[in-house]
Amino acid sequence: MDFDVIVIGSGPGGYVTAIRAAQLGFKTAIIERELLGGICLNWGCIPTKALLKSAEVYEQLSHLSDYGLKVEGASFDFDAVVKRSRGVSTQLNSGVAFLMKKHKIEVIEGVARLEKATPAPRVIVTQAAGANRTLTAKHVILATGARARTLPAVGLVPDGERIWTYREALVPKSAPKTLLVIGSGAIGIEFASFYRALGSEVTVIESLPRILPVEDEEVSKAAQKAFEKRGLKFRVGATIRKLNTSKTGVSLELEAGGKSETLQADIAIVAVGIVGNVEDMGLEVLGVKIERTHVVTDSFGATGVPGLYAIGDVAGPPWLAHKASHEGVHCIEHIAGLRSSNLTAPIPGCTYSTPQIASIGLTEAQAKANGLEIKVGRFPFRVNGKAIASGETEGFVKTIFDAKTGALIGAHMIGAEVTEMIQGYALAMTLEATEAELQTTVYPHPTMSEAMHESALDAFGKVLHI
Repeated sequence: MDFDVIVIGSGPGGYVTAIRAAQLGFKTAIIERELLGGICLNWGCIPTKALLKSAEVYEQLSHLSDYGLKVEGASFDFDAVVKRSRGVSTQLNSGVAFLMKKHKIEVIEGVARLEKATPAPRVIVTQAAGANRTLTAKHVILATGARARTLPAVGLVPDGERIWTYREALVPKSAPKTLLVIGSGAIGIEFASFYRALGSEVTVIESLPRILPVEDEEVSKAAQKAFEKRGLKFRVGATIRKLNTSKTGVSLELEAGGKSETLQADIAIVAVGIVGNVEDMGLEVLGVKIERTHVVTDSFGATGVPGLYAIGDVAGPPWLAHKASHEGVHCIEHIAGLRSSNLTAPIPGCTYSTPQIASIGLTEAQAKANGLEIKVGRFPFRVNGKAIASGETEGFVKTIFDAKTGALIGAHMIGAEVTEMIQGYALAMTLEATEAELQTTVYPHPTMSEAMHESALDAFGKVLHI
């Protein structure tokens, strides 16, 4: 055997898995066809957050008078904003390279495909010069991620000029004056927030009845109201008939509310979901089961093909970097014999718009659909001392408990920095905390997190500050 473990793909799932494998004493290799760090570090999570931070700071400049401050002639250098974002990605890409070297993980550049062999599939890597390298291992882990979904039937096919995916949206030559964002999930909303903050006229199109459809309905409604206040426009429940392009822009034919409409814009961003990277690797020949472009696995990542595992986006939703890392560690520790339980921790989700959105567990509708008797607590930031002092009173915290056991089964937040606060609920759910622990925990004052405490109190009629 050349290696104990071969990981295909170096995103947050792949490179973290490789590190943990090396820590466990496995001779490890990682194969990457493009850039270390994968989509997340280079074209996703990290560079978008850099752009959003620039947009957030610029937007705050228009509210300085609220804090007794003045500034004149505020402006932005769009090229510099994009350059900063790319610099952040480059820095982290270098960081992953350092970690691979530190843990003595062999990095192999090229495109991988699999062939039948034992105890695990054989890996053939086509390298840049065209030469093939054949590798064998006891265990092969797919972490090939996913890419933007397209809809050719209605013209939603990126051309790099007028129709963009997240890649083109991260490195534009200039900010479009008018922009259509097709899809209102986290990716669509984040780009809509960024471009709107820097002056673009943005309309978001969503086929479902509300934006951010995976979020709790109350959060979804509050988010749309907050976004509209910032100038974003929405078409929900919209059926797309056709997206056409010209030398000057795009034209989108749609139907919403029983009425047909044509929207014009300079650019359209397609953000209608993602599809797993499962092609051209020989998975079908091996007998790997694939459903809706994703590899089917058990709770440890096993595909059913001896020695072959899959983790992260290629293994299905939720399509989140932290979920991929968690799955990778779970998978390799199972291979090492350290995990016999298939219990997994709840996975939080975050949208880094303004205001931010974060959630974990069941929504209120899901809990009721599951037949659970629930208690729901809410607490608005408008009466939170730190929020008032910070001028960040928008939003609320909502908690959902099982009425019979007191277990926390869901938490949903919208407001400033809630993406940093949701980990408190993630820890509580992982520890199987009930309302008793959450209500008796001492929260520091003054903090935004006090709203989490008050929401837990409110669910059982004990709220103090409202």
